Amino acid sequence: MHLALGLVILVATSAALAAAAKRFGVSEPLVLTIAGVIGSYLTFVPDVEIDPELVLLGLLPPLLYTAAIKTSLVDFRANKRAIALLSVGLVIFSTFAVGAVVWLLLPVPFAAAVAVGAVVAPPDAVAATAVARRIGMPRRIVTLLEGESLFNDATALVLVRTAIAASAGSFSVWRAGGDFLLAAGGGAAVGIVVAFLLATLRRRITDPVVDTTLSFLAPFIAYLPAEEIGASGVIAVVVCGLILGHGAPKWQSAASRIAERTNWQTVQFILENTVFLLIGLQVRVIAQNAWNSGLDHGRLVAACVGVLLAVVIVRPIWVFPATYMSRLIPSVRRADPAPPWTFVAIISWAGMRGVVTLAAVFLLPDTTPELDVLKLLALVVVGGTLLVQGTSLPWLVTLLNLRGPSRAEDALQQASLLQQAGDAGLVALAENITPDTSQEIVDSLRARLAQRTNSSWERLGPTEADRITPSEEYRRLRLKMLEAERATVLKVRSAGTVDHEVLQVVMGVLDLEESMIDRFDEAEEEIREERLTAPVIGGCEHLEAAPTTCVPDSPGVCKECVEEGLTWVHLRMCLTCGHIACCDSSPGNHASKHFRSSAHPVMRSVEPGEAWRWCFVDSVLG
Repeated sequence: MHLALGLVILVATSAALAAAAKRFGVSEPLVLTIAGVIGSYLTFVPDVEIDPELVLLGLLPPLLYTAAIKTSLVDFRANKRAIALLSVGLVIFSTFAVGAVVWLLLPVPFAAAVAVGAVVAPPDAVAATAVARRIGMPRRIVTLLEGESLFNDATALVLVRTAIAASAGSFSVWRAGGDFLLAAGGGAAVGIVVAFLLATLRRRITDPVVDTTLSFLAPFIAYLPAEEIGASGVIAVVVCGLILGHGAPKWQSAASRIAERTNWQTVQFILENTVFLLIGLQVRVIAQNAWNSGLDHGRLVAACVGVLLAVVIVRPIWVFPATYMSRLIPSVRRADPAPPWTFVAIISWAGMRGVVTLAAVFLLPDTTPELDVLKLLALVVVGGTLLVQGTSLPWLVTLLNLRGPSRAEDALQQASLLQQAGDAGLVALAENITPDTSQEIVDSLRARLAQRTNSSWERLGPTEADRITPSEEYRRLRLKMLEAERATVLKVRSAGTVDHEVLQVVMGVLDLEESMIDRFDEAEEEIREERLTAPVIGGCEHLEAAPTTCVPDSPGVCKECVEEGLTWVHLRMCLTCGHIACCDSSPGNHASKHFRSSAHPVMRSVEPGEAWRWCFVDSVLG
């Protein structure tokens, strides 16, 4: 009972603190760690000691899996060389560099010092991406940091185990190399096999509950066999997650994908936040044991400061040369031009450590000299990097004037992709109409598709207070209707005249429709406050031949709408003749009608702050 109550309090506290930190724009990992430190010195809070097996088996696989299934396999392949340099090269370099500092400052064998170097080598992506989500970072930086975190844990754990073996006198270079190859190759092989076995099962599962249950088992199904054969369970989980995430649109139903996404987001939120609170709760015990270990206190402080500085400094020492020296090779430079130095600076500073560091240090044998001091070093590195780098990273991003993903540009690309998908849907509709198909059904499907597509375009462009777009009016009225529908269903429930199972199904239908409306409207005001300053490259001969602008025939006015007494939503300009006409969300659809009558292929938006163009022929942006 006491254990259950403690877990409830732990999860509830971490969730409340994370929500508060997000509300006030503060780093969640830092807030949770500091709260844990304070809690560790409160007399009524029991001592907490993390079981490394619990972390490495119970926490690490699901955390890595939920990150892997959300990672783009396409982006990962495009950045595989940079990710390998960070997740393998940097970890090995950091291990021996920090290990040398530990060996010089403390009376420990070199193998034990290297083991500590491996313990503190892998950064934690949770801390970096928490900052990225809060302040916004360029997507390629986030991709590299997330890709690094997926594989650096495996490299570090292999190095830790190799160093422990060396300290026991059973080390050889050939054996170490073989272990590393087995860990990497065997882990990848197990991950691939498990992924395709699970994909075969998923093709035959239609129940979202069963499919989500299988998803919860996936990281452990991949991790356990890999560890059993001496391979890396971490790599097996990551490879399995990457493949399953990439193939989900083909192997799962839409209901299963929605259920899996929602459930894993919940699991990730609970585990990530609870872990950082647990890190802080261990501070008092670890600090007291190290302080009373018999080591000179001045030397202890010097070792803590020296190791923290080494961890922080080693990363840029590796990242800058590894980024730019590899571009000296012409083939590499042509395939992947060097990123701006500002990108490299952010990556070299985003080295916050986390749960793997604190779990791995508990893998060191009890016979390791100065074990309590080594545990303190790991704790200082976690807390120090969260405090120093975690708090200064937002300031550095702002100083270097790095812009995160633009909501407005994302909305533009979303509208373009929905338009292309809608065009394909209309083709499929025309191909599948039979003589028995009712025209009312066809018209209904076309209207529903047009409403969704037009709604995505209406999110762009500023709106005046007195002009309500059709999709906004639809949203307002539909929400009012749903409110009335739900009230009616609740009255029926109170009367007890309908079975509870029937009521649940009907309420589910209403809830699903309302959630879709609200999600599509998310961050609407932020989108409209941004400016679309850069064109989106689409790649089409019509866009390449068309100018970026021309002289409008009726600036700021759709003449056809004026003549017909209609009100437009947004205005477009033909880049062949300069004709101004209204968008497809407007009642007149005059821009599309102008294209059909004139065959002029390219138009552009003339809404304030927008410079994007659209090819009617190829349905692409440019």
